[in-house]
Formats: sequence, structure tokens, C-alpha cells
Amino acid sequence: MRAIDFAPLYRSTVGFDRLFSMLDNLGQPETAPTYPPYNIERTGENAYRISMAVAGFSDDELSIESRENTLTVRGEKVEKTGNGEDKEFLFRGIAARNFERRFQLADHVEVKTASLANGLLHIDLVREIPEAMKPRKIEIAKAPAKVTQIEGETAKAA
Repeated sequence: MRAIDFAPLYRSTVGFDRLFSMLDNLGQPETAPTYPPYNIERTGENAYRISMAVAGFSDDELSIESRENTLTVRGEKVEKTGNGEDKEFLFRGIAARNFERRFQLADHVEVKTASLANGLLHIDLVREIPEAMKPRKIEIAKAPAKVTQIEGETAKAA
């Protein structure tokens, strides 16, 4: 049950629909997938890294796509049977299921590199703010002091 109705705000704002949709989804119960586990870390002032545990996946079974502030990581595991032999697992603890994980990126965040090592997929991100949007200091020009004489004061002095 939602406590806040954002409908009046949709009618009186332009361009903020994504913000209201995100606020709307905050009240929804958490149904996000938990596989594969991941970490998000800050590696610099404007640098981030997403590390995902993708044990058993090779680089050709993983795909990374960045589109309109959304980063999508997909893993499609293809079961290979070698030489007609069927594998019989007594216990299967290593997940080999397909997955799709989406991350919402802030404005001006771009994917720089991705690497796969020791079962971890590392995706490096950088926020590059355009020069036009960076804060800049505006110099204040000093106006010359100009004194104007009022006629009434000159009459008193005479």
C-alpha cells in the first residue's frame, strides 16, 4: 500500500517523470534478484567499480551493454555435454543459471573498462562532467565611484 500519491505532481511538472517513478518504486516490496552477488565501490573522486561474482562464466558467455543511464549485465550459460557423456551431479552448489542485472547510472557516468579475472567481473565507471556544467567562478567588476552632485546642496554652499 502506497502512502503518497504522486499523481498531482505528474500533471504540474515536465521532465521529472523518471524521478517520480523511482520514488514510486521505493514503496514497492523488494523483488530484485540476488544472483549474482556484486559490490559497488568508489575508487576515486569520480571513479567507481562494480565487481560481480560470475564463477563458471567465460567472457564469451557474458555481455555488458550501456544505454541511456542503464547498465545491463547478462550472463547466458550454455550447458556443454562433452563426447555424448551426460554429467551426473551428486551436489550442485555452483550456480550455472542465466542472469540479467541492471544498474541505474547517474548522468554523465560512462563505462571505461570491463575485465574478467578469477571469477570476478570488474566494470570500471567514470563520471565525466562536461566543462559547460562544471561550476565556474565569476569575477565581479568594480564600478568606478561616480559622485553626483544634487542641485539643492550646491545652492546651500553658495
